[in-house]
Amino acid sequence: MQDLIISISGLRGIVGENLDASVALRYACSFATFLKNSKGKKKLKIAVGTDSRPSGDMIKSAVMAGLSSMGAEVIDVGLVTTPTVGIMIRELVCDGGLVITASHNPIEYNGIKLLTSKGIAPPIGMAQKVKELYEGGEFSAVSSVECGRITVDHSGDANHIKKILECVKRNQIAPQRFRVVLDSVNGTGGRPTKRLLSIYGCRITALNDKPTGMFAHNPEPREENLASLCDAVKKLGSDIGFAQDPDADRLAVVDENGRYIGEEYTLALAAKNILAHQKGTVVTNLSTSRMIDDIAREAGCDVIRTPVGEANVAQTMLKVNSPIGGEGNGGVIDLRVGPIRDSLIGIALILQLCAVTGKRVSELVAEIPAYEMNKEKFNADKKQADKILTQAKKAFKKAEINESDGCRFDFEEGWMHLRTSNTEPVIRLISEFKKGADSAKYVEKIRAIIEKATG
Repeated sequence: MQDLIISISGLRGIVGENLDASVALRYACSFATFLKNSKGKKKLKIAVGTDSRPSGDMIKSAVMAGLSSMGAEVIDVGLVTTPTVGIMIRELVCDGGLVITASHNPIEYNGIKLLTSKGIAPPIGMAQKVKELYEGGEFSAVSSVECGRITVDHSGDANHIKKILECVKRNQIAPQRFRVVLDSVNGTGGRPTKRLLSIYGCRITALNDKPTGMFAHNPEPREENLASLCDAVKKLGSDIGFAQDPDADRLAVVDENGRYIGEEYTLALAAKNILAHQKGTVVTNLSTSRMIDDIAREAGCDVIRTPVGEANVAQTMLKVNSPIGGEGNGGVIDLRVGPIRDSLIGIALILQLCAVTGKRVSELVAEIPAYEMNKEKFNADKKQADKILTQAKKAFKKAEINESDGCRFDFEEGWMHLRTSNTEPVIRLISEFKKGADSAKYVEKIRAIIEKATG
């Protein structure tokens, strides 16, 4: 049996194996207790939303029961995207929120994602305290008359779309009548995204748009899972294809030729659009493509890189008032909509870029310097991982080294990032080099260090 995973982003497990109603109730009680203690408030207001997984209703019922038993007023915002929950937390002036989702994980998984009163993923200290409360299991339930009420508010889609339309106007896109193929993998993204695309005057072909939670393919929006989307774009002569993950915080793009250009280009294209008319610092994590540096440099802007994790990126964006940021996994963050990854604003920004420039996706991609990225992971316990990092720093001491999250080594031709996992005993190696560069002399050396340390 796998262990239940409790990390900075919340809780995740396999339903019926290590995640059931009692676990969900206890975790919700932990979150409510933390909020009570930290805010010094007797009465809390907490928003709860779910993605479309069949197990979502079971977990949501347990979560709401737990919150109510702690005296919290609960607002059920329904079957919505993760960024929509973030928006509703702020709209309803809540003390925090919970999203019942396992993001891009397969159907047997589900989880509970935490959000603060700003609609943002929690900082590591907050997540750690919630975890400690869960493990301690000491909660003070309220009396009968103090139990929190549970109400319903289904205005999430409308509020989300309104915020996006305030950023990207209809008349900037609608005249183009773009032909768009959308694959929402039977998650929560289909309903609001179709509505947004319709407002933008797009001609839509929707694949897997019903929120049944019965995923038509592996739900992570990677190339090997999106053959049907690529084929549909090519067959229909569409202008672009978009793929969302189940809770619609990640976005992958397919060009007009039916070619998967990937998740790394999602943030790159969004940033290219924003920085063309607004100067500011771009914020991303250490594992995101160097394409973002090239785009920022061309616009005369800087890039700040944070440790991996949506919370780290979003918190830094707020600190420096960044106009655009996110992660290379297809997560675009635009603070005008909210400090959370959002596939809908990603779609709007990319369509706006195509409309304003008059260029097709493949042409826009061709303007960005090309790199080749490779991701690997190796089994390594903490002692072995520490040894690997120490030896790697010695081997690449001439590189520019960032140690805020493992070690990132920057060279003229590219970079490598070594970091340990927060959820399993592995060390991850992400490398990216210019096309045609001799990356082997770097990568093979680091692989040899890993193999020697792990045996």
